[in-house]
Amino acid sequence: MADSGNGIEERVAEWHRRAEADASGEAELRERTAALMEAGLSLDEAFLIAVGRMGERDAASREFAALRAQRLWGRAGESSPLAPADPSRAGLREFVVAFLLAVAAGAVVAIPNVFDPIGDDAFYYRNAVIIIPALLAGYFVWKRATSKAKWLWIAAPFAAAAIFANSYPYSFASGSDSGDLATLHLPIALWVVVGAAYAGSRWRTVDGRMAFVRFSGGWFITYVLIALGGGALVAVALGMFGAIDVDAGNFLFSWVVPSGAAGAVLISAWLVETWGKAIEQAAPMLARVFTPLVAAVLLVFLAAMAWTGRGIGADRDVLIAFDLLLALVLGLLIYVVASRDPNAPPNAFDWLSAALVASALIVDAVALAGIASRISDFGFSPNKTAALGENLVILANLAWSAWLYGRFLLRKGSFRALERWQTSYLPVYAVWAAVVVVVFPPLFGFA
Repeated sequence: MADSGNGIEERVAEWHRRAEADASGEAELRERTAALMEAGLSLDEAFLIAVGRMGERDAASREFAALRAQRLWGRAGESSPLAPADPSRAGLREFVVAFLLAVAAGAVVAIPNVFDPIGDDAFYYRNAVIIIPALLAGYFVWKRATSKAKWLWIAAPFAAAAIFANSYPYSFASGSDSGDLATLHLPIALWVVVGAAYAGSRWRTVDGRMAFVRFSGGWFITYVLIALGGGALVAVALGMFGAIDVDAGNFLFSWVVPSGAAGAVLISAWLVETWGKAIEQAAPMLARVFTPLVAAVLLVFLAAMAWTGRGIGADRDVLIAFDLLLALVLGLLIYVVASRDPNAPPNAFDWLSAALVASALIVDAVALAGIASRISDFGFSPNKTAALGENLVILANLAWSAWLYGRFLLRKGSFRALERWQTSYLPVYAVWAAVVVVVFPPLFGFA
């Protein structure tokens, strides 16, 4: 470790001298290099990647990274050993793999239209929300050339999810709230496993998890755009076939729409991987646009609630709406963190973001009071217990985020602490979702 430390210092000193860089970036460069080395990279590779990331916002560092790449991998014009020998052929191969996996995902959703011995769509969708994320994780495992041992670690959670989802005696005929909750929470729990496949050995680092956060935002936006385009195409097709008195609705909504929605999960991932940062930065940019708007709405709402002296009540639909609002706030917070230079000093937008977190914290407390009121009036149920748990999970995140934001604004702490907190908290959502999937059904008698 001492030799590695000395090696890092020598390279940081060279970067500082040749790039004429500001000394404030040295700590960041050391931290990035050390984290990449812990993930298994050599000193030269880790340092080059760290400088390259800093070069995204610094032209001098970008030029220095190019010179280091030539020194490490050969003369100018030679490709690195990490790059494919034929980029066009590699890109085509990657598209073919993604397309075939998308077809497989679409076929999984279409199974009930071909062969339906169970007679209940919930059974198939419960398995589809396991298989489709598994296909996406498989895509990243293939692309990252993951070792067999790591591949087995990735596959194990999907196998466990399939066992729990199919061994529990849900009541398909009469419906099952715990079964519906399991179907809803399975992809949440498994999305973190997809993240582990996406980041590989970097999953243990803040940068690796933050990269997956950026990917997730780009994937979501791309998926929504595909969905909007697909919806428009379906509407046009309905009109065209309707003009010749052919009812295509059953075929479109039974076959095309479900299969297309499933396949788009893989195609969206391929697009984000292909277009890279151009898409991944879309979510952080939207977060910076919507943060002041959502903060203004929450602050005005809290002022109105204080003026009228009325709470939000215990209506089920209202509580669901507030849960969705808190999830939106949490997403905005994560992507604001993802889009910010952690070494920059506090600014006006940071104060606005802190106000958003503080107001959301109060709203979460009010929502918890409403949920507690419903539980007091009607007792525990799968839905109310899940809502209670999710609000508590969000409350813990917002509370500590508010504390870290306050320390940063008062210059008593660093922004990196908030960044580490948000990325380290990601598995908590997966753990809670797994609790809903595994514990709730037997706890509530599979009802």
